[in-house]
Amino acid sequence: MLSGIKGLIGEFKEFALKGNVMDLAIGLVIGAAFTKIVTSLVGDVMMPPLGWLMGGVDFSQKVLPFGPLHPDATGKMVHTVEIRYGVFINNIIDFLIVAVAVFMIVKLINTAKRKPVAGPPTTKECPKCLSTIPIKATKCAHCTSDLPVTA
Repeated sequence: MLSGIKGLIGEFKEFALKGNVMDLAIGLVIGAAFTKIVTSLVGDVMMPPLGWLMGGVDFSQKVLPFGPLHPDATGKMVHTVEIRYGVFINNIIDFLIVAVAVFMIVKLINTAKRKPVAGPPTTKECPKCLSTIPIKATKCAHCTSDLPVTA
């Protein structure tokens, strides 16, 4: 039984320390930090001026009340149900910013991965034996045929 547990622990260690799992963990941590930054950007930087431009509207406080009225703890009459569409608008803006940022990162990575443009060819095929030979060769090293000179 003890050897079974050791084998299980060994398999788990091998799984957990694989590159893909570590990459995923790092991505999640960075993603969580990035989410905080985007949320702050939207809530603290973008929405206040947008609300001001729209006449002092605070989107996070925008609700669509419905249902019967009832008194809350302070005695104020409030609706039973509220649809918080302002928070939804904030979340849409959050999503759009994250989507643009992820798109730009993927675009940057794809640009960095592009293969460099190949230069001029350095080899050619012998027309007689079809062997690969240097482009400046005048005689095939494989079949000894004379080759036309290429400029």
